[in-house]
Amino acid sequence: MKIYEKAPAKINLMLDVLHKRSDGYHEVEMIMTMVDLADRIEMSEIKRDTIMISSQAGYIPLDEKNLAFQAAKLVKDRYDVKKGVYIHLDKKIPVAAGLAGGSSDAAATLRGLNKLWGLNISDEELRLLGAELGSDVPFCITGGTALATGRGEQLHQLPNPPQCWVVLAKPPINVSTAEVYGRVRSDQIQRHPSAKRMEDAIRNQSFAGVCKELGNALEDVTLKLHPEVGQLKEAMMKLGADGVLMSGSGPTVFGLVSKESKVPRIYNGLRGFCKEVYAVRLLT
Repeated sequence: MKIYEKAPAKINLMLDVLHKRSDGYHEVEMIMTMVDLADRIEMSEIKRDTIMISSQAGYIPLDEKNLAFQAAKLVKDRYDVKKGVYIHLDKKIPVAAGLAGGSSDAAATLRGLNKLWGLNISDEELRLLGAELGSDVPFCITGGTALATGRGEQLHQLPNPPQCWVVLAKPPINVSTAEVYGRVRSDQIQRHPSAKRMEDAIRNQSFAGVCKELGNALEDVTLKLHPEVGQLKEAMMKLGADGVLMSGSGPTVFGLVSKESKVPRIYNGLRGFCKEVYAVRLLT
């Protein structure tokens, strides 16, 4: 038997850092939603009691450093599964991009192994398992649109935002999430985005309101480390995107676009800045 799972990318419509916690993590407020850019995960049982991973992408680890591998090992250890699994990752989401590609792969692996091995793990238990792997994994298990609090693992489901096009552009650099969070100082953030106002805009299905309330408290840190991210934002705004923001710790920048007729101009214009440009829809 083979199990197939889709692992969509996420974007942060807003991200605020409130303070540093005693456990070393930061207390955050984030509103996240998913876009129709996805990795595809294939899982099948193998006779040998081991975990094997392959991918067409030559730039990702295929061992214990891979979050999908860690997810499979966690399930095997926690539920005492004495079976092996072969996992193939068909990568489409850029790596180290602020789009939660690795987290979404881990979430898809948890969902898929639950089916493959008939473990009957509840969604809530899957989210708790996911939280052990990373702060974005619980959201990637549930999907949709959500307000995330705590270190990102406490989820409050929201309606989906108004449907629109999303243009994603990743410059040819990788950003360390740990480094960005290590440099952020909540008391020095110039503008704290409002989760309440963004939630209101979503509930009112106001596209203009969503664009107005876009905000990311990590932008100042990443833009100082990588000025090209700021240049990409400016280019996207000049090309006509209705709302522009860096996703997560970066470096991917996304633009929300209401009119399909604008998308080709923005897409083609950004190809002059970077090769990794995608035009997708919100996953609603």
